[in-house]
Amino acid sequence: MALETLKNVERIGEFVVHHWPKDMHIEAALNRYYIRINHDTNEITFKLQNGPIKECGVNGCQVDTITETAKIIVEEFNKRFPCRENAMQITKLDEALLWSIKRQIDRIERGVEGHLEK
Repeated sequence: MALETLKNVERIGEFVVHHWPKDMHIEAALNRYYIRINHDTNEITFKLQNGPIKECGVNGCQVDTITETAKIIVEEFNKRFPCRENAMQITKLDEALLWSIKRQIDRIERGVEGHLEK
């Protein structure tokens, strides 16, 4: 049921979501998409960024993308089955994303964003 909530999602953050049918071979999507959903097997796969973007280019998604995905799923659950617990989860996922932005701003101000810290 969780991945059903993502059936019409085309993008998460800056990344295109690839939904593949059971007859499509996974290898065809591995290098083109960093978020892949197989609704037949109820699986989602994230290819994570390897190395700093400024040094390696974009080669995967960020951990924040996983947090954003979890938030989308819980928001859909909350539309169907609203409750305080779902609302609290959404609040905490928003908080996690805000702390990530704070970290990035701090790294930009220190001049180390996109580079390995020494």
